[in-house]
Amino acid sequence: MAAVIDNATHPAFEKLRSHRIDTLNLDVEEYRHKKTGARHLHLAADNDENVFFVALRTFPMDSTGVAHILEHTALCGSERFPVRDPFFMMIRRSLNTFMNAFTSSDWTAYPFASMNRKDYDNLLSVYLDSVFFSKLDPLDFAQEGHRLEFETPDKPESDLVYRGVVYNEMKGAMSSPTSQLWQRLSSHLFQTTTYHYNSGGEPDHIVDLSYDELMAFYRRHYHPSNAIFATYGNIPAHEHHERFEELALKRFDHLDIDLPVHDEKRIFSPVRVEEAYAVNEGEGSERKTHIVMGWLLGHSFDLQENLEAQLLSAILLENSASPLMHALETTDLGHAPSPMCGLEDSNREMTFVCGIEGSEPEKQRELEALIETTLRKVAEEGVSEERLEAILHQLELHQREIAGDHFPYGLQLIMSAISPMVHGGDPVELLDLEPVLATLREKIRDPNFVPDLIRRNLLDNPHRVTLTLRPDEHLETRRQEAIREALAKQKASLTDEEVQHIVERAAALEERQMRKDDDSILPKVDLSDVPLQMPEPECRFDGDLSASIYARGTNGLIYEQIVVPVPELTEEELLLLPYYTTLISEVGCGDLDYLQMQDRISAESGGIGASFSVKGRIDDVQDVSGYIVFNGKALARNRSALTRLLSDVFNGARFDEQERIREIIAQIRARREQAVTGSGHALAMGAASQGMSVGGWLSFRLGGLAGIRGTKELDSSLKDPEALTALCEKLAGLHGKIRAQERQFLVIGEDEQLPAMVDDLKSCWKDAESGASSNWTMAPVDYKAREAWLTSTQVNFCAKAYKTVPVDHPDAAALTVLGGFLRNGYLHRVIREKGGAYGGGAGQDSVNGSFRFFSYRDPRLAETLDDFDKALEWLQTEEHGHQELEESILGVIGQLDKPRSPAGAARHAFHNKLFGRSPEQRARFRERVLATTLDDLKRVASTWLVPEKASIAVVTSPDNRKVVEELGLAIEEM
Repeated sequence: MAAVIDNATHPAFEKLRSHRIDTLNLDVEEYRHKKTGARHLHLAADNDENVFFVALRTFPMDSTGVAHILEHTALCGSERFPVRDPFFMMIRRSLNTFMNAFTSSDWTAYPFASMNRKDYDNLLSVYLDSVFFSKLDPLDFAQEGHRLEFETPDKPESDLVYRGVVYNEMKGAMSSPTSQLWQRLSSHLFQTTTYHYNSGGEPDHIVDLSYDELMAFYRRHYHPSNAIFATYGNIPAHEHHERFEELALKRFDHLDIDLPVHDEKRIFSPVRVEEAYAVNEGEGSERKTHIVMGWLLGHSFDLQENLEAQLLSAILLENSASPLMHALETTDLGHAPSPMCGLEDSNREMTFVCGIEGSEPEKQRELEALIETTLRKVAEEGVSEERLEAILHQLELHQREIAGDHFPYGLQLIMSAISPMVHGGDPVELLDLEPVLATLREKIRDPNFVPDLIRRNLLDNPHRVTLTLRPDEHLETRRQEAIREALAKQKASLTDEEVQHIVERAAALEERQMRKDDDSILPKVDLSDVPLQMPEPECRFDGDLSASIYARGTNGLIYEQIVVPVPELTEEELLLLPYYTTLISEVGCGDLDYLQMQDRISAESGGIGASFSVKGRIDDVQDVSGYIVFNGKALARNRSALTRLLSDVFNGARFDEQERIREIIAQIRARREQAVTGSGHALAMGAASQGMSVGGWLSFRLGGLAGIRGTKELDSSLKDPEALTALCEKLAGLHGKIRAQERQFLVIGEDEQLPAMVDDLKSCWKDAESGASSNWTMAPVDYKAREAWLTSTQVNFCAKAYKTVPVDHPDAAALTVLGGFLRNGYLHRVIREKGGAYGGGAGQDSVNGSFRFFSYRDPRLAETLDDFDKALEWLQTEEHGHQELEESILGVIGQLDKPRSPAGAARHAFHNKLFGRSPEQRARFRERVLATTLDDLKRVASTWLVPEKASIAVVTSPDNRKVVEELGLAIEEM
């Protein structure tokens, strides 16, 4: 359908241009606010999910995290909405499909999305007031940023400590070696510009930021003359302008804001640096060094330079057949390629990075030699035109695909356009890639084009840094000792007045946190605004093929899946499934080795893969079924090739390339180990609920903390050639069992593509034997877990879980509403605001029949576990209003109705049906959610959430060993 275009222009704005992009099925309109110079990019599209985004250019010149702390504090109350926490209040008074705020290296943005016009207008009024008329209360700065407090706030004799949400968030973020690697490399590549600093904030520097400095930064940066507005959807631009003008812009005049980001001063000889990161004492440092090389390239906002850099990165690193990735995967200098490998093009100037992890410091020169030799070889030999066409094919496919299953599609488009708007480029060019792709197709015909690109950007580019980041078992001890000494010294120097100020501020902050604000001043949607049940994508079934077929507006892409039930497996085979599903698209197939297969996948598809999912019945979480799914996507012109590709992999994947399999297992290990600091809350919840259902146990053993430990053990065991041979034989045997299963297909595409797709499938599979499925079963799981998992982290992740009910049980809906009710009314205040954790909450997992409490990047441990219990006391003993209940119900409905991409909606409908989640069952659940009462919440809590029956799991530092032992938790080493 055509995009919604309205040629009316609001008198406060001037229209700069309009540009149609057929590949995205939208019109780009660009405007400027006459008085202030504020810019507005509107993506007019026939989509009910309207997106708003306002960005301010923010260029901090230190690592105090001023832009990040301001992003948090700006959302803590404004002129029209002087309540303590309008952002989190609006989350629960809204049907939003997305609400957040971001701090990038050189901009800060406030985006939201909603499918409900009333809700959109409500959120817009709050967001604009928060950004341009923020209160910035000093107590909010103390809560969100940092503060000095006595460990027991009203007892000056206790130790001084640092507290604050951003302070703890960044302690958690910077616990990750990968985060440190990027920050250290950036600081050396960029010596003089804003990118030298950590825009999120380094914990040791965050505590240096003063409130006055925050205010000065706000006044300098948060003005419409420094703002970029962007919108997407079917609301016409002039209606946005009317609201922007009325709610904010009319109150401002033009301000000359001189915020240049200059090009970095070039260095003329490569630099080598060595730095350290913390690992636990006694953990050992062998093969834990990261070594990366980074080059500074050209302007990200120059589309030609940008796409040439993307092309160069893909040539070298796209997959295992790419020469540089192949060299990094197969070298014995390290375990695996660095997660940093690739092109970073969000800053003003781009960076290209490659390297390894799991190495030793003395391997630095050897790695440099390996990388330089590889680059020279590619420059001398060139790259085939077929390979280059395959890469351009990937760029085209990425450009056309309508995503949005995890992040609104319109917001993804805006995010890709924001960088050129910040840096002086053309956002329309970046969105409309067709012309420049055509130019690149011409350029790649010149055999010298790629060799010249490699020489100019890399081999002959002296602005290069090699960073060696080595482990140090004593670094964290020294850091903590230095902090303790500095705080002790500061405490000793405090005057009586300063002591009194710290005590009084802590009391004032607690009083503010406990105060019940009048939230009636905030706009809201009601249950009457909740839409009827969202429509189900229509499906037709082809019995001859056993295929479910969905006609969807996919913008020229097609999607295909082969679905088989999990066969009867031993426990050992079951535990191999995550490795099997990862390896299936990484190994050879038929007569092609894995390198040839990587090239084939890139040329013929947008990627293929496999996954494994298990769910219990809607009325019994212990009675599970499982499916293995082989999936792929392609441009419609490659539909036949995709069908053959998936068929060949399903039938002919081979597991005899032993060295390749060893490399991939090492890479899986590296990725899993890095996931802990970012996903510690999910891992802790998985560990706490492992004994409550078959699905919970599988999740914990295959993808959870036990799975991470199992991967480390497996990787270590593969040094033995016999163990590697045995693993390959087991994987081949597993593949044989899966191949023998009964098949069904899922087909998604545009209406005119579907008949040919079905014909291709029938032709390809006509001679295939029909499988006869063996049924996989597992005995029920029922036990209590109490575990503490120790790893290198400066913060904690806490979880407490209770065994509850499956999704079709009458109590499942009330338990789901209860999660939001406890978070909104109690947990957010005590865990985030008072406790200083970055996040915390609770929720019902009806797939696995468990209710879980959690905290994220939390400075506390035992106190948080106590607060989980106190939340249940608060529920039963306090008086609660109907509005709080309604807000929790709205939150659940918002999640149920979250829009998906056209293909994602079809996939979701198909897999729901596969696991017995019928439209009738989902309608029943929705009705129960809408009918939930306060009495229901209290009843289900007292029935199912009995503290003595809780399972507990925490992810924490070895420094807390004594604390967790006193809690009676079993110690588990990562």
